[in-house]
Amino acid sequence: MDRPGMLHLYWGDGKGKTTAAMGLALRALGRGWRVTVVQFLKDGTSGETEPLRQLGARVLACPGPAKFSWEMTPAERERTRAAQDALLEEALSLPCDLLVLDEACGALEAGLLDEALLKRAALDRPAGREVVLTGRTPAPWMEERADYITRMEGVRHPFDGGAPARRGIEY
Repeated sequence: MDRPGMLHLYWGDGKGKTTAAMGLALRALGRGWRVTVVQFLKDGTSGETEPLRQLGARVLACPGPAKFSWEMTPAERERTRAAQDALLEEALSLPCDLLVLDEACGALEAGLLDEALLKRAALDRPAGREVVLTGRTPAPWMEERADYITRMEGVRHPFDGGAPARRGIEY
């Protein structure tokens, strides 16, 4: 590879973190890059995943219904952490030029992802590999080491007024 691999961080309480990451994945696919997306805390059924797969991206997510981490029983938390760690291990075994780790910040903060494994993915990446981390609250090391940082600030959102997420726009 003739390009440096950089670490991207899209974070904050506003809408657009996953959208930005998936847009970057789409752009990379359009240039012939090998793209792997790992969705933590999501079941892989949101609207962007199938088109990305059709364009050649590998998309990995936990199977089954998504559940908020604070609603999980201890056994569900243990199973989720093991499944998400396994997804990240699988992703690291695949050749790729762009690795998107969607909701990695939240998974780490909730204790549902091994921090050493995530640091390996983000910081010990092969030469030329771009890595994207998304989520609401990044760990300090993410901000310290990221080459790109974009903070999404929520100013107004329909959810705050009780409106449900709309299929095709918010998921």
